[in-house]
Order: sequence, then structure tokens, then C-alpha cells
Amino acid sequence: MTQKFDVVVIGAGPGGYVAAIKAAQLGLSTACIEKYTDKEGKLALGGTCLNVGCIPSKALLDSTWKYHEAKDAFAIHGITTGEVKMDVAAMIGRKANIVKGLTSGVATLFKANGVTSLQGHGKLLAGKKVELTKPDGSVEIIEAENVILASGSRPIDIPPAPVDNNIIVDSTGALEFQSVPKRLGVIGAGVIGLELGSVWSRLGAQVTVLEALDTFLMAADAAVSKEAYKTLTKQGLDIKLGARVTGSKVNGEEVVVTYTDANGEQTITFDKLIVAVGRRPVTTELLAADSGVTIDERGFVFVDDHCATSVPGVFAIGDVVRGMMLAHKASEEGIMVVERIKGHKTEMNYDLIPSVIYTHPEIAWVGKTEQALKAEGVEVNVGTFPFAASGRAMAANDTGGFVKVIADAKTDRVLGVHVIGPSAAELVQQGAIGMEFGTSAEDLGMMVFSHPTLSEALHEAALAVNGGAIHIANRKKR
Repeated sequence: MTQKFDVVVIGAGPGGYVAAIKAAQLGLSTACIEKYTDKEGKLALGGTCLNVGCIPSKALLDSTWKYHEAKDAFAIHGITTGEVKMDVAAMIGRKANIVKGLTSGVATLFKANGVTSLQGHGKLLAGKKVELTKPDGSVEIIEAENVILASGSRPIDIPPAPVDNNIIVDSTGALEFQSVPKRLGVIGAGVIGLELGSVWSRLGAQVTVLEALDTFLMAADAAVSKEAYKTLTKQGLDIKLGARVTGSKVNGEEVVVTYTDANGEQTITFDKLIVAVGRRPVTTELLAADSGVTIDERGFVFVDDHCATSVPGVFAIGDVVRGMMLAHKASEEGIMVVERIKGHKTEMNYDLIPSVIYTHPEIAWVGKTEQALKAEGVEVNVGTFPFAASGRAMAANDTGGFVKVIADAKTDRVLGVHVIGPSAAELVQQGAIGMEFGTSAEDLGMMVFSHPTLSEALHEAALAVNGGAIHIANRKKR
């Protein structure tokens, strides 16, 4: 007897599992297919994000920041400690427990919402049929009214530095080091490279980041990128821009990397090398030749604004489609698709997806950068407020960075909020909420913010847009 469902989701990452839960909540019979297993060989839901991405990296970032504070920053508070040590294995163990708790949490949510969890590899066939290859190799055909492709992405491999998961690792391997490498190389100064580089740098690794581009954090606002570069360099990350890796050679327990920069060919030796040059969509063995779904030259599934593919009733979300590879973008696409399957006219606002880098200080932004707006010919007013002038940040001994609010000069509508500093991600989210409702800088300035909070920095930056900041001197209008 062939199983038949209203919705079959392939992939149980932040896009797939959220879509499956939402579909079941809306009364649709739903199955979700996932093949990923943990070290014990058990099915592990949650995709890259929960298992080897967002969550475990945050666990290590938080552990190492606490270690750094205990070692170097307690004295200013009058706290004296003995010698501070880090047990790397215990830190990695804590991370593994958090991951386990969350992945089993998704399984519990599937049960509670009546989602059928199917283990194995899903492949879309013609006529919205899905082929499920189970772990034992047996094959089952499942019929679906609607199929959602949410197969995610994986790290990009580069020929000059092939991953051996021993000396040369990808982001997954970098979460599993059992001791601190003395000399650590990171290829790629993107989100993943900077976060993982920070983790091991705080524990004493000498970290060199090799970035092929000449511009640091191109996607961020230029003022934020500049501040981030300065701060991270000061923290000990040696960030080499315009450094294009051309080859690597593993010699026993170390690797010699060759790269070219403005001064010609260079070599550098590391004990470990992390390759973090981006991710690419997983579409191998996802589609039968006659499935009807089209893919572009980079391997992304082609979809419209509502994530519908070229086949009616087949949708694709998350890292396998255009746009930013972010868990929250995938989740919201999943919700939109399921609601549209149900007949609602749900839209998604792609202009207001926040981006966050969880270094310390955090770096986050939503909306457009000042340089993008100027390139579009939009006249803007800009307000900034430094955390150095925030009483709450001073009390916490965390005063690096600033909040920047960009508003349209003609209408005062807020077009971008950019933050580097303590709790940047949370402050940017406050900006995003306001922007979703079409806030002006004046609106934010007229709201009452509690005192003393970090949020006041957003309040002051919004006031500064029109020259009305209270706790810093305002720039004179030219």
C-alpha cells in the first residue's frame, strides 16, 4: 500500500522541519524525510543549523567568551581568581549535549503535531511522487499532493585545500577539535570563518585568516566593516585581505599553505586549517531527470517570489534557493509556502531579513547599507551612537562599537539599522520590528526606552538622524 500525504517535505533543517510542523498545524497530512544521523547512528533532525552550524558554534562562542572574561576581564570588576584553565573536551561535550537536546526536541515536536518522520534519502520523481531510500537500502514510493524541497547546503570544497578531516577541516570539523591548535589557518573571512577563528583564538591559538577579496565584510555597512576589522585585529586575528590560496601540502601533523597577495607568492605553516569559503546547495540525487524541476548553473533550484518551482505543487525553500543562506530565512519561507498551499495569500518580506555575525562584539544589520543607498541615488540622513556613551554598556565593561540608523532624507523612513557592539543582534531586531511597520527615525525617537539599557543606543542613534541626540554632541548640519 503506497503512503499518500498532502505535504511531503524533503529535509528536516530549519526550513523543512518548520514547514512540516506548520503544515500539520493547518490540518494537512504531512511527512518529513531526513537521512542525517548522529555519531551513534540515530536519526538527527534539525539540519546543519542544529547539528553542525548555528547552535554548536554559538555554544563554543559563549564558552570561550566566558573563559576570556574569567582570564582577562574579571580583575576590573574586583574579582580575583586562581589560574583559569579550559577543559576543551568538557566544552565540546557541553556543545554536544545542547545539540542532542535540541534535535530530540524537534522529534518531540513532530510527534506532538502529528508529523510522520521518515528516515532515509528523498528524491523527487515525476508526478509529485517521492522515492524514499531507507537506511537498509529498500525503496518506497510515496505520493504527495505537494512536495517541499528543503535539502539545504554543504561547505564548498576548494581544490587548493582538500579537506581530510584531520589537518584540513571544514566548519563541521572545526567544531570538534579536541585540543587547541597552536597555529590555526582559516580560509575565508566570512561569518563562519570569523566565528570559528574567534573561538580558537580566545583559547590561545594563533589565528591567521586568509581572505581572497580586498574588501572586508563586503555585505556589511562600510563603517561597521571598518570597526569590525579594527576590533577583531586587536583581539588577535591576523586578517590578510587580497590573499588568494593557491595550494597546500600536509606534512605529518602540519600543513604548508601557499597564497598570493600584493607582494607575490607567500607560504605559511599551520597545525590546523579551516576551509570556510561559503556553502553550496545540496541538489545531488534530489531530482529525477524527469521530475520537471529546473536548476540553475550553480545548482540552485529555480523558484518564483513565493518559492514555487516550475512544477505546480512542488516548492523549494532555504539554502537550495536564491537569497541568503540563513536559518531564519528558510523557516519563514517554509511558513509562507505551507500557508499558500492552504490557500492563504501569504507574502514574505525579503527586504527585512536580519544578518548577524556572533563574534564579540556582535555584528548585525537589517535593511540597506549607506553605500548601497548612495549607489541607488537615495539621499539619506544618518545617526550614530557609540556604546562608549552608554551607561549600561559601561556598567557591563562592554563599550566597543556603535549603533547606526539610516533614514530617507525626504521622508525620514528608516531604511537600515547597523550595529556592532553588545547585543547587536537583539538591537537590530528592534530596528527590524519598527521597519516592518514603516517607522520613521522620529517615531523611534519619540518612543520611551527604559533606562539604563543597551536599547537606548538605538533610541539615541534614531534621535541623532535629525540632529536631536541627547547624550552625544550632534553633528552640525552642513
